[in-house]
Amino acid sequence: MSASLLRPALIISICSMLAACSGEEGNVALGTLERDRVALTATANEVLIDLPVAQGTFVQKGTVLAQLDPAEQQAVVNQARAEVQKAKANLLKLQNGAREEDIAKARADVAGAKAELVDAEATFKRYKDLTGRGTTSQAQLDSARASRDAADATLKSSEQALKELVTGTRPEDLEIARAELAASEASLATQEKILSDLTITASRDGTLDNLPWNLGERVTVGSPVAVLLAGDAPFARVYVPEPHRVKINEGDKLEVRIDGLDNSIEGSVRWISSEPSFTPYYALNQSERARLMYVAEVQLPDSANNLPNGVPAQVVLP
Repeated sequence: MSASLLRPALIISICSMLAACSGEEGNVALGTLERDRVALTATANEVLIDLPVAQGTFVQKGTVLAQLDPAEQQAVVNQARAEVQKAKANLLKLQNGAREEDIAKARADVAGAKAELVDAEATFKRYKDLTGRGTTSQAQLDSARASRDAADATLKSSEQALKELVTGTRPEDLEIARAELAASEASLATQEKILSDLTITASRDGTLDNLPWNLGERVTVGSPVAVLLAGDAPFARVYVPEPHRVKINEGDKLEVRIDGLDNSIEGSVRWISSEPSFTPYYALNQSERARLMYVAEVQLPDSANNLPNGVPAQVVLP
């Protein structure tokens, strides 16, 4: 039977017992010993490939409890790492600037363009002289002028290309490359975190209480893969009757009686609910309000760390 079904039955039983109690027995809150239940959930819809720890084993924080299949996510991480390397190489290329070979080639292009311009200028002057004498056509002169202008434009283009190589990378391009590298590294960190989450580890010291999934099953996202009972000593979760609620505050020391033990144990109230567990008080009359219950948790000392969960307990109320 699930905990959600057991709890209403337990509450009803407590109410009946409290109603039947009188005298000293009427000044107790009934409940059971409990520990914090830590549910470690799946972050991906993957196959469960390893369960290295058996149920009931005490584990320390960081112990691997379950392993989901990492193959697909590992491929994503590898791709993200490649993108980081690509971004680093691009940034380094921009920081280093042009190679000496590229600059030498650009200088050669400038020299070639200058020679072509000298030749085109000489050809233009020759045709101009011949046109003035009437021995050549205007069309040939226009063609020679166009060739000269094209050679001049080619020279200017080559000179600007050489200047760009010598000057180096623009600061804006370097900033863009750095931003792209930072984005790639952030993406890699995200994918590595997703990969690490496929390894389910204990988030606190405690006892491995339950492994809901079997080896080889494909777990659903958000479902518990391992459940821990955390903490050294248990606490008593009890139900305080409404007339005693105003007398109890967090930090109060109360006597806890546990079935099977001859002596009681002093515990400390670590939490008490501000809302009743049943019908709201404003829907009840004065006599009915006395039946309201407030959930409280009374922490036992570390010396009680060997006590098991689920044992009935009674807290003596002030």
